[in-house]
Amino acid sequence: MASNARLDHRNPLVFDTHELGRRPGALQRLTRTIDAPNDLGIAGVIGVPEGAPVELDLRLESVMEGVLVTGTARAQAEGECVRCLESLQMDVEADFQEMFSYPDADDRGRSKAEPTDDAEEDEDRLFIEDGLFDLEPVLRDAVVLALPMQPVCREDCAGLCSECGTNLNDSPDHHHDAVDIRWAALQGFADSIEDGDKDEMSGGAPQSARADEKQEK
Repeated sequence: MASNARLDHRNPLVFDTHELGRRPGALQRLTRTIDAPNDLGIAGVIGVPEGAPVELDLRLESVMEGVLVTGTARAQAEGECVRCLESLQMDVEADFQEMFSYPDADDRGRSKAEPTDDAEEDEDRLFIEDGLFDLEPVLRDAVVLALPMQPVCREDCAGLCSECGTNLNDSPDHHHDAVDIRWAALQGFADSIEDGDKDEMSGGAPQSARADEKQEK
């Protein structure tokens, strides 16, 4: 990753390392509560709402090549159960550790004679710029890894009826009578016979029977 430029120290996810003084072994512990940035989580599945509080516990350790940041983020995520589609909330705790490198030092902590423009070398590295580093990309990755890809409101969630969509958690005895399609035609035939019997009982006798009745009179 390219060197971070123009970091704003007023951004709550930007941290200052000047107190460490580039002294290997120097240690700093920080606790900070921030407002969650937008889209913190798995889009369309579950995430921490924008502006919700996120508690950060950080440990900054100065090493030869930069600052090693170890920390934990705690927040409450919101989403939708993949089984019953009801809204849910869950506590999320995300641990992370990341090295933020000095832009003027190689991977052994030695000063570079000249800056390098090797994009491949810097592709996966995060950098300190003017003594500042931005924790947001690290936080995003950590929260995504800590969240479930298929969240459920509870482990034994029964989900929805596949035929009518009834929430089976609210109606545990809900069911549909199964009909064997092999008997469907016979059932239709039986229904037609039953309808014919009803017509006769209501006075709808065959014409031949009514004709015989007239002759007898």
